[in-house]
Amino acid sequence: MITTNKSIRNIAIIAHVDHGKTTLVDELLKQSGVFRSNQTVQERVMDSNDIERERGITILSKNTAVFYNDIKINIVDTPGHADFGGEVERVLKMVNGVILVVDAFEGAMPQTKFVLRKALELQLPVIVCINKIDRPEARPEEVIDEVLELFIDLDASPEQLDCPFIFASAKSGYAYENLSDEPVDMKPLFQKIIDFIPAPTGDPDASTQVLISTIDYNEYVGRIGVGKIDNGSLKVNQDVVIVNAHDETKCNKVRINKLYEFDGLKKIEVTEASIGSIVAISGVSDLHIGDTICSSDSPVAIPFQKISEPTISMQFIVNDSPLAGREGKFVTSRHLRERLFRELNTDVSLRVEETDTTESFKVSGRGELHLSVLIENMRREGYEFAVSKAEVIYKSDENGKQLEPIERAFIDVPEEFAGSVIEKLSGRKGELQNMSSANGSYQRLEFLIPSRGLIGYRGEFLTDTKGNGIINTVFEEYGPYRGDIQYRKQGSLIAFESGESITYGLFNAQERGILFIGPGEKVYGGMVVGQNAKAEDIEVNVCKRKQLTNTRASGSDDSLRLVPKKVLSLEQALEFIDTDELLEVTPENLRIRKKILDSTERYRSKRNSK
Repeated sequence: MITTNKSIRNIAIIAHVDHGKTTLVDELLKQSGVFRSNQTVQERVMDSNDIERERGITILSKNTAVFYNDIKINIVDTPGHADFGGEVERVLKMVNGVILVVDAFEGAMPQTKFVLRKALELQLPVIVCINKIDRPEARPEEVIDEVLELFIDLDASPEQLDCPFIFASAKSGYAYENLSDEPVDMKPLFQKIIDFIPAPTGDPDASTQVLISTIDYNEYVGRIGVGKIDNGSLKVNQDVVIVNAHDETKCNKVRINKLYEFDGLKKIEVTEASIGSIVAISGVSDLHIGDTICSSDSPVAIPFQKISEPTISMQFIVNDSPLAGREGKFVTSRHLRERLFRELNTDVSLRVEETDTTESFKVSGRGELHLSVLIENMRREGYEFAVSKAEVIYKSDENGKQLEPIERAFIDVPEEFAGSVIEKLSGRKGELQNMSSANGSYQRLEFLIPSRGLIGYRGEFLTDTKGNGIINTVFEEYGPYRGDIQYRKQGSLIAFESGESITYGLFNAQERGILFIGPGEKVYGGMVVGQNAKAEDIEVNVCKRKQLTNTRASGSDDSLRLVPKKVLSLEQALEFIDTDELLEVTPENLRIRKKILDSTERYRSKRNSK
C-alpha cells in the first residue's frame, strides 16, 4: 500500500554558477539551529574540498539535513558549472523537488536552463528563489519574466508554470514572498518548502528498493553509497542484492554493515531507515552509481538515466622527462592507473581507457575545468605525470561523416570589447547567433562554436576584455566538422641543453619573448622555457654563461636586468600547450615540454608529417 512519509522533505538546490546556492544552504543550516549560537562557522561550509574553497565553486554534490517544525528537510547542494553537470543529473533522482536559485541582477543564465531542463524532465516541482535581492542593481521584476520565459521555452506544463517565487538575500540571511514585505529571516523559504514540495511516497511493506545516486569515498571505510529509500525499509545486517538497470547480469549478494542518515553536517549511525529517507551505506565494496539495493526475494532495478557523454579528452602519461621521479611520491604506471580508475568510483562523468601502451591512459571528461580539477587533486596527493593538450571527441553519422561537439557560448562584455571578441571567436569557427544589450553598458553575444574552438581561449578572453568579460558555455549538439583551427599564433622558446638557468643566458633569451622560468631553475633540452613573440619555435640557451676574460669589468653583471617571469597557473599551462607538447605535472612544479625532446628527431618528425 502506497503511503506518504509526511515527516520528510527531500530537495536539491540548483542554479547557474555563482548565483548563491552554497551560501543559501549555509543560512538554512544556521537558522535551523545546526550550529551553536557561539560557534564559529566558515563561509560556504558545504564546500569542504580545498579546491572548492580556493576557486569559490562547488564541484561535488553534498548532502545535509535540517529540521523545521519537526519535519526533516534533506538538502542536496549541487554544482553550478557546466563541467560538473553529471553531478546534477544523478542527484535529482534522489529528491522530490528543487529550489532554483537565480541571481537578481544576472537573471537566467545558460546553466540555469540546463539544470531547470533536467528538473522539468523528471516532473519535479520547482520553487524559484530570486537571490541577491539586496544588490544595488537588482532587477527582480525583469528576472521573474526571464525565468517564466525559460519555463515556456522548456515546454513546462501548466502545473510547473504555476511555481512559487521567493525573494532572498542568502548573504544577509532573509527571504520573503512579496517584494513589499519586510525582510526578517529564512522562515518564508522553510515554510514554502514544507507547503509546496511533496513528501516522499512509497510502499513500506514492499520489498526494499534503494537507488544509489552518489558515491562517497573514505580511506577508513571505503565506498559509501548514498541514495533514497523508494520502497520498503533498510536495516543493519539485512541481506540484500545489488542490481543495475543498465547491466542485467549484475546480481551481487551483500549484507548491510553500517547505515547512516544525515543530520546537519554529520552522518548519524542508525539501525533502520524507512521510505523517503536519504541514507548512506558503508561496507559494500562493489557499489556503483545507478545500482539498486533490493531485497533478495524480489530484485527489481530502478531505471536510471544515462549521464551525458564526455566531449573532451587528454592523455595522462607516465612522466619520462630527465627530471622524472625527483618530486613525486607516486610515479609509476601502476600508481597512475590505480588513481585514475579510483576516480571513477565518485565521478560519474569521467571515462578512463587503456591505450596501446601501459604508460598512457585516455581520460575523457565534460570540459577543461573538469579535467584540470582532477589533475590538481592528483598533484596535491603526490602524483607525478604528464598530460597532453585537450582534444575533442569526434563521432560519425550514419553516412560516415565526421561530427564534432558544438557549444552554445553566452558572452557578456563591455561594448568596447565586443568587436575584439567577435573577431577572435569567428577565427575559431564560431558563428554569431544573437547580439543584444545586456545589463548596463554590456553587450550579450551568443555564439555556436566547436568545443575545440574554446580550448585555450578563456585566458585570452580575460586579457582581451581586461577581466570584465563573462563567458558561459553549454553543450548544444554534435554537428558537422567546421574545418581546421590554429590554436596558437606564438611559438615556444625551447631550452637547448640541460643544466641550470643562468642570468646571462636568460637575459639573451628574453629578447625573443616572454620567459616562464627565472635564474637557478633546473631545465633540460626540449623543455619549453617561454613564449616566442613570433609564430615559430626557437631554441635558446638559458644555461649559457658569460665568457670570462682578463679584461672583464667589475660589476658588469649587475647591469643585466631580467623581466619578471610569467608564472602559469595549471589552467593557463593547459591552454598554452600545443599538440606537439606535454605538460609535466609534479607536486612542486608545472613544466611544459616538447613530446620529442631531441631537436634533430623533432625536426625530422615535423618534416615527415608535412
